[in-house]
Amino acid sequence: MKKKRESKYVEIARRAYELTQKQFARYSHPKSPQLYTQPQLAACVLLKVYLKNSYRDTEEWLLASEAVCGALELESVPNYSTVQRMAKKMRVADLEAMSTALLEATGVGEEESIAVDGTGFRPSQASWYYRTRSGRKWRRWLKGVYAVGTESQMILATRVEWGPSPDVSSLEPLRRRASRYGKHHHRQRSWLLLGDSGFDGKTVIAGDLIPPIRRGGTLVAPDRRARAELVDHARLEGLFGQRWKCETVNSVIKRCFGDHITARLPRLQWREPFLKALVYNIHR
Repeated sequence: MKKKRESKYVEIARRAYELTQKQFARYSHPKSPQLYTQPQLAACVLLKVYLKNSYRDTEEWLLASEAVCGALELESVPNYSTVQRMAKKMRVADLEAMSTALLEATGVGEEESIAVDGTGFRPSQASWYYRTRSGRKWRRWLKGVYAVGTESQMILATRVEWGPSPDVSSLEPLRRRASRYGKHHHRQRSWLLLGDSGFDGKTVIAGDLIPPIRRGGTLVAPDRRARAELVDHARLEGLFGQRWKCETVNSVIKRCFGDHITARLPRLQWREPFLKALVYNIHR
């Protein structure tokens, strides 16, 4: 008998629920109403981001999705305000812990390279037409800078900054966090870090293929000239082209989960690029 195909929404819900069960206690307090567990509500938050819905629309969607409620072990659908309160409790540390658990369970290991790149998120849900007609300009926006495994195409590390700004300050933290997923031989890394010239700075080390910025059109320092030659050689071999996989991941995040920040509190705004990265890895 042919096995019945499972909906992707049920699969995503099950993965999200498994992660939240490992991260959150069942109840926030012994005397809480205990109608829903914290892992169930946190999984609803991740589904809300995955569906690119509002909290109200997520409640309506769950009411019409019996199979998803079964995967989350929900006997009834929580009110949208209950899910929203759970969303406010979720910290960046919780999201990073769940992302680490997912990557370790997947067994990610990058043999050749890890790519880094940043992308900006609109700070408002206002349409481009409204912004043009009103004459208002965004003076700053949140920027998610991601380290992506070129083999697995999963996000290995995330850093958030305010833009506009160069990406150079994110290079060292991303390298340090993503290093655990790169292959090492005799305690020496065997993978390359690929990035554009926006990461060029004093934090670049051996093994980083970062095109040096050509100020004035020429390179004077010997180490910068040597790095430029390495990047040119990597381009000819096709290795440096793997960097575009990070651009692909940025595109998927924006198209599937939204290119804007929905939260209004600064603390929750800062958390949102981490949330999108976790949902991308679950989706991947």
